[in-house]
Amino acid sequence: MLDITPVLKLLAARRRAQLARMDVCAVQERTLLKLVARAAETRFGKDHGFASIKSVADFQARVPLRTWDTMWSDYFKASFPDYANVSWPERTPYLALSSGTTGARTKHVPVTEAMNRSNSRAGFDLVAYHFAAKPHSRLFDGKTFILGGSTKLVPEARGVWSGDLSGIAVKRMPFWARSYAFPKQEHALIANWEEKAELMARNSLDEKIRALTGTPSWMLILLERVRALRDARGERGLAAYPDLELLVHGGVNFAPYRARFEKLFAGLGVDMREVYPASEGFIATADRLYGEGLRLNLDHGLFFEFVKLEALDKPNPRRHWIANVETDVNYALVMSTCAGLWAYVIGDTVRFVDTSPPRILITGRTTYWLSAFGEHLLAEQIETGVAEAAGAIGADVTDYSVSAVFPETGNERCGHVYVTEFAGGAPDHVRLETFAKTLDATLRHMVNDYDYYRKDGRIVLPEVRPVAPGTFAAWMKSRGKLGGQNKVPRIINDPELWGNLLGFISTRAR
Repeated sequence: MLDITPVLKLLAARRRAQLARMDVCAVQERTLLKLVARAAETRFGKDHGFASIKSVADFQARVPLRTWDTMWSDYFKASFPDYANVSWPERTPYLALSSGTTGARTKHVPVTEAMNRSNSRAGFDLVAYHFAAKPHSRLFDGKTFILGGSTKLVPEARGVWSGDLSGIAVKRMPFWARSYAFPKQEHALIANWEEKAELMARNSLDEKIRALTGTPSWMLILLERVRALRDARGERGLAAYPDLELLVHGGVNFAPYRARFEKLFAGLGVDMREVYPASEGFIATADRLYGEGLRLNLDHGLFFEFVKLEALDKPNPRRHWIANVETDVNYALVMSTCAGLWAYVIGDTVRFVDTSPPRILITGRTTYWLSAFGEHLLAEQIETGVAEAAGAIGADVTDYSVSAVFPETGNERCGHVYVTEFAGGAPDHVRLETFAKTLDATLRHMVNDYDYYRKDGRIVLPEVRPVAPGTFAAWMKSRGKLGGQNKVPRIINDPELWGNLLGFISTRAR
């Protein structure tokens, strides 16, 4: 296998120089106008007068905000599965299956060839940022372990396939890149997560793994299995992947997992880099250190708008774009893309930490926050609270889910229950109490509404219910959502889903 790292380092340096010179506002407006011109003759383009749009203001005046439900009912449903010329002027060869974190019905999000090229450019930017952080990198002197979902795609119509986004990426991977990727395609096709994870763990032991990509919780399960396999064959003390230099993570907040990965990679100098890929497009990549924000991909065929979360449900909310966003404001993210999504509210919330260049932190979901009693807790804030609480007792949290507990009589107070899986097993009573109090104190410091309800006693101290290691993986398996890009739902507002989790825990305990 030829090491092409030196050549890619030269190209990466040129790309970083281009990014340093970028006029972000000009680039975003130019991107929007190119998208509009490209789609002017589609049904959507004609309906919204794309031919006469000459500015961002024109676009915002003509194209209203849409959710998936409205985009589906107004445009995609009638032509499914062939979206050609509906909102983008070419056949859509792939449909990325996405149900979001809360378990809503499956969406078939269009992925055009233009979007595939956009995703590839974002992937190269990731490599460019890694080379800047690790100038002595030998990234392509080994393989990248892609721990995604099943790569099996389902034919929906002639020339149209649906499946997991990682499966789409594997299917269109150029032939020259396949020798740098692990696992083999026939192994990646295995649908059963446990069977695939065991096979991949065993087969990876003698590979030179330079990079590992995936969702943190599933990567930890894999790494623990690899560690056990190495111990069993007499390699105790050897790192799971001694040649690893890059860990690419995304999909969920990394804070609860960071300490465990740092322990696993102690002494290796692994570059742990966050990405923000979505079915709708590859949105952003960390170009600096952890917690310093993800740089938006502004010249990849995506146009971004931002609506203050509290204004999202208003009839005509103000729509910000790169030219007028502010730091430290919680925005709902809106996208128009080279796959034919227009002014589309994707369901995520973000906060800017920089505007030049624009860098964001992911704060949660527009419908994915805990406010059963007016406490207004965002996913980001809960993640921070859990991470602080875990640090206070020296524990690692593998996974957790939280939901509101409503009073059964008018005299009982309200609260929150955190079903929490600790890596080393349940802490003792004293440490659990410290965990709950630290979590509570952190949230009270960050969120005025929560603090107010805690002061007047309407919300009680959080209840922490520890569960045995492996509980969440077993629960996800019972729901047919084990492995791949499936995520444990952090905030559960659906009583049926919460009841399902509690019932599973009760049955498992017996």
